[in-house]
Amino acid sequence: MTRYFDALETRSADERAADLARALPAQIARAKALPGYAESLKDVDPATITSAADLVALPVLRKSDLSKAQAARPPFGGYAARPASGFAHVFQSPGPIYEPGGGDCDWWRFGRVLHAAGIGPGDIVQNCFGYHLTPAGMLFENGARAVGAAVLPAGTGQTELQVIAARDVGTTAYAGTPDFLKVILDKAEEMGISLAITKATVGGGALFPSLRQHYKDHGILCLQSYATADIGNIAYESPAMEGMILDEQVVVEIVTPGTGTPVAPGDVGEVLVTTLNPDYPLIRFATGDMSAVMEGPSPCGRTNQRIRGWMGRADQTTKIKGMFIRPEQVAALVARHSEVVKARVIARREGEMDTMTVQLEAPGSDGSVYLRSVAEVLKLKGAVEVVAPGTLPRDGLVIEDQRRYD
Repeated sequence: MTRYFDALETRSADERAADLARALPAQIARAKALPGYAESLKDVDPATITSAADLVALPVLRKSDLSKAQAARPPFGGYAARPASGFAHVFQSPGPIYEPGGGDCDWWRFGRVLHAAGIGPGDIVQNCFGYHLTPAGMLFENGARAVGAAVLPAGTGQTELQVIAARDVGTTAYAGTPDFLKVILDKAEEMGISLAITKATVGGGALFPSLRQHYKDHGILCLQSYATADIGNIAYESPAMEGMILDEQVVVEIVTPGTGTPVAPGDVGEVLVTTLNPDYPLIRFATGDMSAVMEGPSPCGRTNQRIRGWMGRADQTTKIKGMFIRPEQVAALVARHSEVVKARVIARREGEMDTMTVQLEAPGSDGSVYLRSVAEVLKLKGAVEVVAPGTLPRDGLVIEDQRRYD
């Protein structure tokens, strides 16, 4: 394998700025021609937007805006450059939010993610991301094809079958949420089976230092990526493991949460992303995630800007076991049961695994009667605790993340 995925990763600052000065006006022009941007960009001259600093003059696009637009003009709200039939895939994320998916090689730009993790020809990637409705499975499969690796489309769950398949096909690399690989390794040890996995690329949740060390102790290099269903790859780790390097086809701004105002260099703020994907030109898209810019290039030699990785949410939306839990979902859970006064979702860690506890203010004490509703509304199974009305704090929180990220 070559050291870098392509020449874009090692451009000089001047080369990168010149390339962006050509690409940004073209992308703004594409966006301006779409119905979704007709009003918000009507007074914008694309030729004046040639750098990340120039983007500050443009409005922020939030998921709530996208959701409303999609409801009025399904499925993509007028923000995609093709009709749904013109894409290879159409996905649905919680909300619901619909995202297009292209069949072109490396459409989501995950080739550089896998390449940085040392995955390439001769590798077999056990892809443990979901393939149903949500795009995560296809993001990593598309990337594996871009680097010439084979894919075992394992999806989620069925741990014992996953172990057997990994042994039988000779899996060498894992793609999935950070903690599910440990589940597979523990099950393999329990079954007395030795696996050949030496590389892992993970996302959909925080990779805690203790878990990374656990994988290292088992001879596995585990690197993480940062992506969204709407954007694709945003940033990724290299073996240097000093921050996350921005993808070459996005522009990232760090702003004061809820605004479009940039924070001071190095300060923590909300991540806004402008993608250069011509098929789906999202401009100043607010991810709701928090991060901060790091100074200087990575020691690995890649020269693009770095961020510190995921540093929490700008709102109460929280990712548990790779799934987003949103305040509106908690409200829907309460509305489903007339006797429930209030609810609070608590995210914790037990060992190296995420756990979810749903506390409900309601008469009685039997939480089992709510298990089905929790799974259906939150799309995730968890423990349910029924507490007396008036017990939960009146602090405005409906989702509380008790996990530590240091």
